[in-house]
Amino acid sequence: MSLFSAALHPNVGLGFIILGASLHDILTRLKAEPQRFPKLDLGFTPSEPVTEPVVLTLPANGIRLRFDGPEQRLRLIEIIDFTKNRITYQDKDIAKPSSSQGVLGSPRPGGETATGPAFKNVYHRLFGPTYAGEYMPADDDKSNSVGTYVLSYPGVAFNFPLPALAYSPDKDVVSLLSSSASQTASSMAIFSGKSWQHAREHLWDELLPSVNSAFLFSKSKEMVPDEISLVKIHGGGRLQLFKKWTSASMWINLGETTPQDLVAELGPPDAIYRKNDQRMHIHKTRTASHSRSRSDGRDYKRPDDLTDTDQSSAHTGSDDSDDEAIEDEAASNVSGECFYNYFYLGFDVLVSPPQTPSPTPPGQAKLTGENDGGNPFKNSNADRLVATKVVLHANVPGSYPFNRHRRCRWEIAYLDHPGSEFAVDSETPFNEMEERLREEWKSTYTSEDDAKRRQRGMVLNRGWGDSPGSSCEFLGGWEDSTGGMAAKKFDGNEDSTTTLYGFPGLVFEVLKNGFVSAVTVF
Repeated sequence: MSLFSAALHPNVGLGFIILGASLHDILTRLKAEPQRFPKLDLGFTPSEPVTEPVVLTLPANGIRLRFDGPEQRLRLIEIIDFTKNRITYQDKDIAKPSSSQGVLGSPRPGGETATGPAFKNVYHRLFGPTYAGEYMPADDDKSNSVGTYVLSYPGVAFNFPLPALAYSPDKDVVSLLSSSASQTASSMAIFSGKSWQHAREHLWDELLPSVNSAFLFSKSKEMVPDEISLVKIHGGGRLQLFKKWTSASMWINLGETTPQDLVAELGPPDAIYRKNDQRMHIHKTRTASHSRSRSDGRDYKRPDDLTDTDQSSAHTGSDDSDDEAIEDEAASNVSGECFYNYFYLGFDVLVSPPQTPSPTPPGQAKLTGENDGGNPFKNSNADRLVATKVVLHANVPGSYPFNRHRRCRWEIAYLDHPGSEFAVDSETPFNEMEERLREEWKSTYTSEDDAKRRQRGMVLNRGWGDSPGSSCEFLGGWEDSTGGMAAKKFDGNEDSTTTLYGFPGLVFEVLKNGFVSAVTVF
């Protein structure tokens, strides 16, 4: 394994590891170089996977990365072992490289050998003088315990071990850290802020600058496209997409927006998926009463009756391992419908012949004077392809399709009434979300029993290989995927079991911990 080498840019990042980058982007880059990054340890809170921080540790490289839960953006970079990397600042080594025969360095308190940056090197040669730091005593509060002195600069800080007996608030930083027993840093942190003491107050919620600014430090001409920071679901097949770091937004109107509109606003998709499988077609033809009588055909066009969560395949549009299979799929898919997979934006769009979008929510119908509850598409050409469905992925740590898509944050805008207790969004537990949705749509059901029947959960298992990506069709590729860190065979496949719940125009895929893994808007 080659030693990880990178240039330090305070307030910005470490080499290609940039503050503000998404968890999906970082994992994808690290997994592309298994020889350089042989082991990745992902830590998260199973009961709160999208609200609590996510920690990614690189044991073989001595690096730890901390991401916030809701946005999954990199907030803190830590160097926890200087012997496993080579970090430079303005072409100068931060710490002395370790020797091949042993480890060079000065002794730390307790007899350990230190190889981190020397205080004199940091304070005098590399960064220069700075304001007094912050002393953090050890947890045991014993007189002979060793605490930590944080020496902070704008965007970077160093932790120096300092015995409690040696610390005094009256001493200056040079006097405190000039002793041989505490002159070598044990770790380093890279963050956004004028000092660590100031930055940690807003570490998890600060609005970080665009990652495009980081490429000023790179010789590459590569630019990252505008991300989608939030998708507002307005009902009736209307979605508003807000572009991060700008004031711009775009609309997707199901039944109207064309593939050309998508490419113009979002750029070309990362992949196009054309597989069509009808093994769950039976759920399209069930009668409204679920009786044994034959369907009269009217139920084929009732989108609110369909439990539909079309997911993208792990295969990309460039897969050519089985040309015959691709030709067969193309021949069977005469309608031309396909998924536009935007992995780096966090969602997929189904492009197909026009279909009537879901009804307008009752609350909006009252405000706009719409009584029929419909939102007929304007595109009357049945042969022209339009967007008919959007799948928003939450990229929940521990879920089966984790890391196939970047996390997409969303909000059900039509539930945000005046006086609402909370907004219903991608971080809301499903049981709270379900209560608000039932209240909104209760007037459309004939009875309480009718509402419960339509909202029954459908259990599926992603780990069986042929797990359904939809109640109407299977989109394979799950068993062949190498893209998701959690896409593996678990004992009993318990961790890959989810439940689908449907409401008019919405289908939620819910994990066992109660959080939504994906929502389909149709």
